[in-house]
Amino acid sequence: MQLPVQSQSTIYAEPWEAEAGAEDLAEIARTADRAGFAYLATCDHVAIPRRLADAMSTVWYDPVATLSFLAGITERVLLLSHVAVVGLRHPLVSAKQYATLDHLSGGRLVLGVGAGHVQEEFEALGVDFAARGPVLDETIDALRAALGEEEYPEFAGERFSFNGLGQRPRPAQQRVPLWVGGSSPAAVRRAAVRGDGWLPQGDPRGKLPAQIARLKALRAEAGVTEPIEIGAIAEPLYVGEPSWETGRRTLTGKPDALAESLRAYAAMGVHQIQVRFRSRSRTELTDQMAAFAADVAPHLN
Repeated sequence: MQLPVQSQSTIYAEPWEAEAGAEDLAEIARTADRAGFAYLATCDHVAIPRRLADAMSTVWYDPVATLSFLAGITERVLLLSHVAVVGLRHPLVSAKQYATLDHLSGGRLVLGVGAGHVQEEFEALGVDFAARGPVLDETIDALRAALGEEEYPEFAGERFSFNGLGQRPRPAQQRVPLWVGGSSPAAVRRAAVRGDGWLPQGDPRGKLPAQIARLKALRAEAGVTEPIEIGAIAEPLYVGEPSWETGRRTLTGKPDALAESLRAYAAMGVHQIQVRFRSRSRTELTDQMAAFAADVAPHLN
């Protein structure tokens, strides 16, 4: 699941999150760790322009700082950036941050990356917004080198080049999983050719099978034989029958009915689903997480 509180777009944030903070994040993370959730995810925006602030808000915690905080208070849950706009930063800077996170967490990092969409962020940081796709492609290739096993990684590209520069600590993992986010044709191609995983962004169920088929075809065409982890973002959930209005898209009801609905994702070829629970407080959220883990998740596989 993606953590609440750390990003507060009006599309998905609950009212109670506006006053929440570190203690709430910590309790939610510990609940996920105990309950067996696969990963916790955080978003990435450096700054939000006024024209977008009403919809997006300006609450976007830094992903490295947030995931590092969570690493110190959890034991097994994976730590995912969903997604890091790595094109905003030099790949050696990102490699230093994420290698340290992976090292300190004992190898629990999953590096999710995306192209970004806020033009003013790129302009403020001196990065070409129009070229963000090619920039991301090269950044991914550079990060592959910089997050590898070599203390002195080497890379030579059109925009970035480095050699003879050592970085320690190295990641705890031999290969940090790199998942590509986005559902545009360019993002799907990028995931197929360069990714260890794909994180679709808002694809409804009806569109996923065609997207997955295209992803697999592009991967085969590129000659990439390694398996790819395919994800999906499920509809909002509420375990049980809510006594309040949870929205028409929310899946509600008994655990077995929810499990039956969610199993449809596996039938499409999805390997992991990101879940979000409707809630009116931190306590209601952690209760929902515990109920899902105990009564729904065991029936998904």
